[in-house]
Amino acid sequence: MQKLVVLGVIAVIGGVVATTLILRREAPPPGAGIPLTLAESRAARVSNLKYQVTFTIPAARRDPVRGNLIATFTLGGGRAPLAFDFAQPGEKLIAVHANGTDVPTRVSDGHIVIPPAGLVNGDNTIEFEFVAGDEALNRSDDYLYSLFVPARASLTLPSFDQPDLKARWRLILNVPAGWTAVANGRQTGRVSSGEQVGVVFEETPPISTYLFAFAAGVFQEERAERDGLAFRMLHRETDVKKVSRNRDAIFDLQARALRWMEAYTGIAYPFGKFDFVLLPAFQFGGMEHPGAVFYNAPALFLDESATENQRLGRASLIAHETSHMWFGDLVTMRWFNDVWMKEVFANLMAAKIVNPSFPEVNHELRFLYQHYPAAYEVDRTGGANPIRQPLANLNEAGSLYGAIIYQKAPIVMRQLELLLGAAAFRDGLRAYLRQHAFGNATWADLIRELDGRTPVDLAAWSRAWVDEPGRPRFTTVLEVSDAHVDRLAIRQDDPRGRGLVWPERLQVVADSAAGSRAFDVAVDGPVTDVPAARGMPNPRWILPAGGGLGYGDFVVDDGTLAFLTASLYEIADPVTRGAALVTLWESMLEGRVSAAAVMDLLLAGLARETNQLTISQMLEYARAGFWRFTGADTRARLGPKLEAVIRAGLDRATSASAKGAWFNALRHVANTGPTLAWLERVWRREVQIPGLPLSESDEADLALDLAVRDVAHAEEILAAQLERFQNPDRKARFAFVMPALARAEAVREAFFTGLKDPANRRREAWVLEAARYLHHPLRAASSKKLIRPALDLVLEIQRTGDIFFPKRWADATLGGYQAVTSASEVRAFIDALPPDYPARLRWALLASADPLFRAARLAR
Repeated sequence: MQKLVVLGVIAVIGGVVATTLILRREAPPPGAGIPLTLAESRAARVSNLKYQVTFTIPAARRDPVRGNLIATFTLGGGRAPLAFDFAQPGEKLIAVHANGTDVPTRVSDGHIVIPPAGLVNGDNTIEFEFVAGDEALNRSDDYLYSLFVPARASLTLPSFDQPDLKARWRLILNVPAGWTAVANGRQTGRVSSGEQVGVVFEETPPISTYLFAFAAGVFQEERAERDGLAFRMLHRETDVKKVSRNRDAIFDLQARALRWMEAYTGIAYPFGKFDFVLLPAFQFGGMEHPGAVFYNAPALFLDESATENQRLGRASLIAHETSHMWFGDLVTMRWFNDVWMKEVFANLMAAKIVNPSFPEVNHELRFLYQHYPAAYEVDRTGGANPIRQPLANLNEAGSLYGAIIYQKAPIVMRQLELLLGAAAFRDGLRAYLRQHAFGNATWADLIRELDGRTPVDLAAWSRAWVDEPGRPRFTTVLEVSDAHVDRLAIRQDDPRGRGLVWPERLQVVADSAAGSRAFDVAVDGPVTDVPAARGMPNPRWILPAGGGLGYGDFVVDDGTLAFLTASLYEIADPVTRGAALVTLWESMLEGRVSAAAVMDLLLAGLARETNQLTISQMLEYARAGFWRFTGADTRARLGPKLEAVIRAGLDRATSASAKGAWFNALRHVANTGPTLAWLERVWRREVQIPGLPLSESDEADLALDLAVRDVAHAEEILAAQLERFQNPDRKARFAFVMPALARAEAVREAFFTGLKDPANRRREAWVLEAARYLHHPLRAASSKKLIRPALDLVLEIQRTGDIFFPKRWADATLGGYQAVTSASEVRAFIDALPPDYPARLRWALLASADPLFRAARLAR
């Protein structure tokens, strides 16, 4: 909607006053957030963009960070107003100078609009003096770090905060003496001036605002060189042995990932230097800022008791962030509706990279467990969403992230690679990266590049897999006569009734008296026959998800379901056994087999299983089954059996990694007096577990788990644990979480009330840990009153928090409940949401609530 501005022109003609009205159309204000229409207009007008930024960071956290930014660019499209993004109150904008002239401007709806009088067609220089917002600066007493993804740079500095206006950045950080600083560019100077030091960084290649980053503070520094490339690691870990134990492994994994990506893409690492920062309370596993990757410190500095999954997770995380240097940083999505592209390729490449580093690991099995269960957790629910979604405004970009992007999309991309063949797929990606280097691209650009390399209609394939939510349902069709197969077929249908067909590759495994046979099947219609199975002996079981390849809800026949429920652990092939485990769990959630039967299978299987990846997955399922899908009365009978199986596994394990997995499972499910007493003795260091050294973090977790179970000396344990800490960052986190474990209900409720203040939610990882204890199943009776006020906060949390926080908050809130009354309350809350409630946030709530809804139906 445009506003008509009336301009009056008065003239005297022949002694008569004449008034002429001139109507001029004034451009509408940009509106809140960063609308797509605004972004498209600016991208069409602005080019050759550079930013020179100076920040002065005071020693005291209470004092503001002051900034100066000079933007130079070429402007086209006539003398129309131009909006910069600055999502701060107007008083934080001190001055604006446009092409050497002071320009009176104001901040409106998060924008600074430069009037036409301050602009020229051609080269422009706009200078801003401002006070930086703290929301995206993550300030602590002696360090800070920026985090601008997806569109939070404008919370800190004026900019064109959209991914397709890439810029070259020059940065100067004035920091307290004694602080270390890091940014995207290489440090070129360091000048002392009294209590401040000016750190100068060289200009970067073109990067998007969400990738511009810096950190400064009291850090330790580690350096290494691998294959001629220098690495620098900054961290705050005080445990010298932990640093020494992990240091070389981290550098080695980083170097291998870079070498692999250079070989795969045919493009040398494009950003010059490679620094990375390990942050103790980082919101994500990692963030791929070119030249300055940020990591969550505990994910890389592993304890001696780290499990195999944690070691694999570290390798995958490093490979994921390294892959982003090409997929996301070198070539960036044009708009955040394609954010999934950078994530899917980072995950897919990470899976390929990790393989050579862990030759002893079954990587097909690893891929299965890493992706399928988490993707199903969303795709089976009423909150399922497409991989690629429309996005009208970047203020909703954060809600695009989740398991569909991170877990389903790599499965889908693996299917695409199977369709094209590995070589054609790689060559297409190389061409795509070369064509769009240091620029932006869309999913359509990639599909066009790949489409000519396969006879498959990729546009039709993409519609089902990328543009629509949900998963296919597969049903086995078996016809037998004279104890032999007449017909084996796989029927596919769309549970949502849209008539969609998902083309995909399956590996159907059938087992009979003659042994197991695997059939490669290309599903491309409602019914697909498996002619090679004709004539084989009547199968004991048939698994269409065999080989861990197929994606969907697999409705297996009654004989197969009975076999899996009783004897799944007899399947010899580890990947097929893993796929059967996932299929059985999904069958339980769909009500085709009881939770009690699945728990019995898990108890029997855990006593026999030897593959550590499968043990970890079974332990995770056992934990969820025990607390979520087992009724309180049944839990009391099941608990001693489950604890005995886990204690036996702990005693049987031979490595610290394996023992760590069993021990962590035990403290999660422990609920009987003898086991809790033993765990307390472990915490008091009266008992040592042979072969399992416990770290400071292990003891802290154990103290919290004992406290939530309200053991006799819970408050004494918490207080003593607080005094044990040597690391100040871990101590601060523990102190923050402690009130959520208080014995007094009033203290816990007061803590929750405090979380309504956004300032108390800045350390999101701490908040989520506390919330999980507030809503622990053992506290459900007293904490259920907090469900509604916690859900009321989700919309504000989306506005004030980082990208994963709203969904994780909802998960933590609902994760401890199974009662029908709680499910009804949550269902009523979601059903009553107003029509203008953000759709993606509604989907997130539905996905978070789905286990509760199912538990209310299934728990016995």
